[in-house]
Amino acid sequence: MDEQAIQMQVVSWASPTQLTPAGDAPALAGAANDRLAAAIAENPSRLSGFATLPWQDPTAAADELSRAVTELGLKGALILGRPSDSFLDDPRYLPVFERLNALKAPLYIHPFVPLPSVQQAYYGGLDPEVTAQFSLAGWGWHHEAGVQTLRLMLAGLLDRFPDVRIISGHWGEMVPFFLARLDDTLPPAVTGLSRSVSETYRSQVWVTPSGMFDRPHFEFIHKVLGADRIIWSVDYPYVTLDGTREFLEALPVSDEDREKIAHRNAEQLLGL
Repeated sequence: MDEQAIQMQVVSWASPTQLTPAGDAPALAGAANDRLAAAIAENPSRLSGFATLPWQDPTAAADELSRAVTELGLKGALILGRPSDSFLDDPRYLPVFERLNALKAPLYIHPFVPLPSVQQAYYGGLDPEVTAQFSLAGWGWHHEAGVQTLRLMLAGLLDRFPDVRIISGHWGEMVPFFLARLDDTLPPAVTGLSRSVSETYRSQVWVTPSGMFDRPHFEFIHKVLGADRIIWSVDYPYVTLDGTREFLEALPVSDEDREKIAHRNAEQLLGL
């Protein structure tokens, strides 16, 4: 962190709680959040974190979110993949979104392995290694994470809960590159919503690079969303920190925009 000039790192668990037995999930999520908070407490000036939630029990998940934010000092929640065989817009998860809205706590939507049926239908029939990478970090799980964010908008959840804040990694999991197309094909006259897809996205979604330090990607996102909607992230330890500082310092933006991207947006959104 010191070598790359990272003063504060917001960390999270990389093990999806929704893979645990439903009856055990609330206790396991609580224990995981306690352990994360204890680790942060050892160096609170350098570390903060996102909670993991027991999505199998939405009421328990909402209560654990409140505990994690108000008692443990965590800054929101992170979900890896779908909460179940459905997406986050399933009505059963309304208690979580009601609590996210009340707390104004961000939800980081991180990709995870698609369902086996999805992997087989879309990515099967190839060399096993190709199928694995194509369905995961090469394409598939990014696409699914983007779909999850889009469904929240199209189902009206972000209209209903205007203080829900979504963080989307890997430059927005493909969505920003299709915002104009989405506006053309899914205008408010079709969706019945009060805002266009792009208006909703620009007001309630923040994107991070997640270690994808590619200049053309950044330049597109900066042009389409602006510096106010970009939060720096490194995806460590899955991507090394090598070159992080150099990439950020070399971006063709004003000092004001660089400060927003590097830390000010995160400070404001997460209360750091």
